[in-house]
Amino acid sequence: MDFHHSELASRAPGGVPDALVVPVTATLVRMRGTDAAMPRCIALEGEVGVSVRCALYATRPSPCRDFAPYAALGIGDEACARARRRHGLEAL
Repeated sequence: MDFHHSELASRAPGGVPDALVVPVTATLVRMRGTDAAMPRCIALEGEVGVSVRCALYATRPSPCRDFAPYAALGIGDEACARARRRHGLEAL
């Protein structure tokens, strides 16, 4: 999951901790773990399908925030549905 480096704590108070990302380009960073064969964001705590939470929910990057308006309406997106299927969960 990639986002602009301006969202990092080193560039904006309350941003995503720099230690949780890897550089992609000069201006893009990626959450650690999201480019693995079995992606799992480093900030995800718990066991998928049982109980999980985002360790940095209050300061999560914009791609994670983009899900919020749709989730409240019960509308998922295809990337979310694929991730849920990998863990044996139904799409939203």
